[in-house]
Amino acid sequence: MRSSALRVGASLLALTAVLAASGPAAARTPGARPGTVWSAGWAAPVQRPSEGFEENWALKGFADQSVRQVVRVTAGGTAARIRLSNRYGDEPLRIAGATVARTAHGASVEAGSARRLTFGHRREVTIPAGGEAASDAAPVRVAPFESLTVTLYFAEPTGPATFHAQAYAKTYRAEGDHGADRDGAAFTASTHSWYYLSDVELTGGTGRRGSVVAFGDSITDGFGSTYDANSRWPDLLAERLAAAGTPRPVLNSGIGGNLLLHDSPWYGDRAGARFQRDVLDKPGVGSVILLQGLNDIGFSEVDLPTYKPNPQVSAEQVIAGCRELIARAHARGVRVVGATILPFKGAEYHTARSEAKRAAINAWIRGSGEFDAVVDFAAVMAAPSDPQTLDPAYDSGDHKHPNDAGYRRMAEAIDLGVL
Repeated sequence: MRSSALRVGASLLALTAVLAASGPAAARTPGARPGTVWSAGWAAPVQRPSEGFEENWALKGFADQSVRQVVRVTAGGTAARIRLSNRYGDEPLRIAGATVARTAHGASVEAGSARRLTFGHRREVTIPAGGEAASDAAPVRVAPFESLTVTLYFAEPTGPATFHAQAYAKTYRAEGDHGADRDGAAFTASTHSWYYLSDVELTGGTGRRGSVVAFGDSITDGFGSTYDANSRWPDLLAERLAAAGTPRPVLNSGIGGNLLLHDSPWYGDRAGARFQRDVLDKPGVGSVILLQGLNDIGFSEVDLPTYKPNPQVSAEQVIAGCRELIARAHARGVRVVGATILPFKGAEYHTARSEAKRAAINAWIRGSGEFDAVVDFAAVMAAPSDPQTLDPAYDSGDHKHPNDAGYRRMAEAIDLGVL
């Protein structure tokens, strides 16, 4: 009887900590001064556990293991907090320990920089199935474009892990509790995914304008870019803004394979279902760049196991889906920049039908006047000899995803004044 009561009490304490930590981004967090305003530093949209595009640990999860994740922030500050998501977990998730530190190289961190994270002043937290938790503020000084290392320790089995499949950065794993380790010697395994970590938020930085959110599929996520190089187009856009003297946080809310109109077991919730949490709920969001629709018009042209669901989707349906997102953003005072769909002739799902849909959607984006501004990625990324083909100089090799040079060209094509 007494042990049962203790378990109930502990559960209520954990739930209270989670609820207190999951309110609006500008609300007070334990460990921060009253009135503290948090700014976006880094974010990654979360997905259901799946095999993904390459080997990962999502389906198996973790047990008596530490996971060390390196993220580069696009804003600076003097204190940080993290958000953890158990959105797709079937059971409560216990985080037995967590640290944040300045990154040295690989899995190692700078000496003396590691800070123990707490959740409601406790070193551990239990996140209900489907829930999230935010840590208390931790004093850590970081400048824009520097990297932070977040280490999570899972003492008991987690079950399948909520994650972001394509990080284009290494995540490291060690057996046992190594959250406070300075060197990375214990972290002998690695993958290219992020686990449970959805946001890093900062306070104490200099004044900055509203965040920019890049919202889309694998082309926004960074497929084809160099691992650990931060050469996705949203990263490069943030660098351009800083170089121009107008620094702003830029968040990447792309998911490889994501669909505008349908949920996918492999590629995340449909754009409309995740737009609130992955765009509108981000701290201080001022504008969103919308690049969606390629997979909706392409999946139906091939029959591959992961390209599901793949019903025939018309250009008019894609346009209607975009209009919904525009209306929701405008209702919150968020500017929307429409991005045209890149050429993809030669890719596995390019057909006369899918090309006709792309042309119709792009014509609407350019000419409807429904967006606050337009960036014509299709025009700047096309081969000089064929507007339906991705320029070979920018092609990663599959005729639809850019390489590093292509992502740089995309970032350069955006008029900074419209953001």
